[in-house]
Amino acid sequence: MAAEVRNAAREASRMVRAIDKAQQSHSWLAMGVATWRKFSDDQAGNLAALVAYYAFASLFPLLLVAYTVLDLVAKASPSVAKTLESALHDYPVIGDLGGRTLNAAGLALAVGILLTLYASLGVARAIQNAMNTAWTIPRYRRPGFPRNQLRSLGIIAIIGPGEIITIALSTIASGAGHLGGAGGKTAAIVISLLLNFGLFWFAFRLATSKEVRAHDLRLGAILAAVAWQILQLAFSSGLLHLHSRSAYGTFATVLAILAWFYLQAQITLYAAELDVVRARKLWPRSLVPPPLTRADLRAYEAYARETQLRPELDISVTQAPVPAQRPASDTTAPHSASDITEPSASDATEPSLPDTAERSASDTAQRRPTDRPSS
Repeated sequence: MAAEVRNAAREASRMVRAIDKAQQSHSWLAMGVATWRKFSDDQAGNLAALVAYYAFASLFPLLLVAYTVLDLVAKASPSVAKTLESALHDYPVIGDLGGRTLNAAGLALAVGILLTLYASLGVARAIQNAMNTAWTIPRYRRPGFPRNQLRSLGIIAIIGPGEIITIALSTIASGAGHLGGAGGKTAAIVISLLLNFGLFWFAFRLATSKEVRAHDLRLGAILAAVAWQILQLAFSSGLLHLHSRSAYGTFATVLAILAWFYLQAQITLYAAELDVVRARKLWPRSLVPPPLTRADLRAYEAYARETQLRPELDISVTQAPVPAQRPASDTTAPHSASDITEPSASDATEPSLPDTAERSASDTAQRRPTDRPSS
């Protein structure tokens, strides 16, 4: 039984090695594997979760602002109120316009704006951290205060209104807005896609350190814009089916919004990681090292330099020699007494090694800074 398990393990190892060799020999496949490895090495899933959390937190105060503004408009003009109610009655929260009114609209508007701004700053900071991590920008070269805050405000000022427009266009294109025919829906999709591309390219530029060229961010912006457009169309049409007046529909809507934010953040970071792999030539990567490829060494050196906090420090990465594996015959137990080697006289008289504490103290003494030669 043990022999069969060993044989199966060796066969699986050979198969994985063959797959690894095949992916390294095809550029398009090697680039995809390298992007996946880079995403995993950066723990970009956690970065995407942070972006999704702040985006989800900013949604509800934004809805409070929208509801308050629409409520004020509806009170000022009854005819406009009927138009808004018929157009928005299928949407969560704001679809109840006309059925409920706000007593302290000014206070609600002020609180909604402040909370939206606070959560939006969190989104912008999380995006900056994710993009600089993907591009392995050393900590000391990342924008600090107040430049990072100014970048965050720029992202909010441009991306926020722009995405509201693209969401509205996607709603029209999906048929949820009850406007336009086939030509109008197609035009809405095209305009929304082009606007999304410009917004993502601008956001990538603002969120990333200036040492990264804008040209290197273009492909990721295109892929992120296409993914955003597809998810917007799917979400706009699916949200109306999920939402209902029952509690289950409300919970389904909230979970769908959170899942949509997280999925979009992950896809966007995958697109950004692809930009990094292309620009830094971080492919092909090995699936089962050792041996490490040159791209592996460049990637690990970039990961090490990313943690650099001061410019006075110097960080370098070298590949350690791989210990030779013992042949299988050496790992098997002896079958006869003649296979057992008797200790020689020199082995018996060889002094014993010091214990662990003594070795640690000796190593520490050898590594003291005072023992280093002066420059």
